[in-house]
Amino acid sequence: MQKIKLIGSSLLFVILIGWAIAVWLSQEPDTFDVVALANTAAQPAKPVVGFTTTNTLIHVTEILLHKSGGYLSNDITPPFSMLDNMPSWELGVLEMVRDLALSMRTDLSRSQSQSVENTFLKLSQPKLNINHTSWAVPAAEAEYEEALRLLRSYRQALMDPNNRDHQFYARADNLRDLLKAIEKRLGSYSQRLSASVGQDRLNTDLAGDAQARQSTLTPGEQLIKTNWWRIDDEFYEARGACWALLHFLKAIEVDFADVLQRKNAGVSVQQIIRELESTQQSVWSPMVLNGSGFGLLANHSLVMANYISRANAALIDLTELLAQG
Repeated sequence: MQKIKLIGSSLLFVILIGWAIAVWLSQEPDTFDVVALANTAAQPAKPVVGFTTTNTLIHVTEILLHKSGGYLSNDITPPFSMLDNMPSWELGVLEMVRDLALSMRTDLSRSQSQSVENTFLKLSQPKLNINHTSWAVPAAEAEYEEALRLLRSYRQALMDPNNRDHQFYARADNLRDLLKAIEKRLGSYSQRLSASVGQDRLNTDLAGDAQARQSTLTPGEQLIKTNWWRIDDEFYEARGACWALLHFLKAIEVDFADVLQRKNAGVSVQQIIRELESTQQSVWSPMVLNGSGFGLLANHSLVMANYISRANAALIDLTELLAQG
C-alpha cells in the first residue's frame, strides 16, 4: 500500500510539473513599440526610410526564435512535442514573416521590375521558407538565424549614406502589392475559422467570367467543416499571424507616412490596427470553445474570424484607395 501511494504521489508530481512547463511554454509574447525599438536600434542616427519596417521584421523573427521555451515547432521530445497551440501560433507568425520578406525582396527594395535584386534579401528570403518542422539537416532555427544575420546586414546597409546599392522604396504601388498579398492571407484565415461550425458553401471559383475554366471539376456545393482536433490549431495560427501583422502595419505606418498622408489613408491603417489589436485579447477559457453560432457556448473561432474579416475589409478598401491616382 505504501508503495502504491508513493507511485501515485510521484505520478501526480510529474503531471503537475509537466502542466506547469506547458503553461510556461504556451505564454504568448506581449506586443512591443516598433517606433521606440527602431529609434534605439538606429542610435546615434535617426532611422531612415525602411529602417523601422526592416527592424520590426527582425525583432518579430527574434521573438519567434527566442521567446519562452524557444522555438517549439520542430521539437521531437516530450513534453515539447506534445504541445500544439504554441507551434500553431509560431506558424502564423512565420507565414507573415515570409510574406513581408518576399515583398521586401521582390518589390520594396527594388526601384523597378528590371532592377537587380538586393543581395542580402535574395539570400535571406529563401532561408525563411525552410519547413518549420525540420529539426535536422537543415534545422529550422539555424536557417532562420542565418536569415536574421542577413537581414541585420541589410538594415545596417540602409543606414550607410555612402552605400547606394541597398535601398527601401516607400511607394504607393509597392505598398499596394504587399497589402494585396496580406488580403489573401487574411481571407484564408477567415474562411478556415468560419468552418469551425461547418458551412454549406456554393462553388464560386469561376464566378465573374463565363469563359473561365479550371483543371478538374468540383461540386457546385459542398460541406466545409474543420476537423474537431484542428479547431484550436486554426485559432492559434490566425492569432499568431495577426500578432505579427499588427506590428508590421505599425512599422508601415511610419515608413509610408508620406504616401498615406498624400492619400489621406492614415486613419484606414489605424482602423486595421485596431481590429488586429482586438484579436490579441486574453483568452480566459482554458480551451478554445466551439459552440454553435447562436448556441449556449461561445465560439472563439467565429469571434476571431469576425475581427479578421473586418480588418480584411478595411485592407481591401485601403488597397483600392492606394490604386487611385
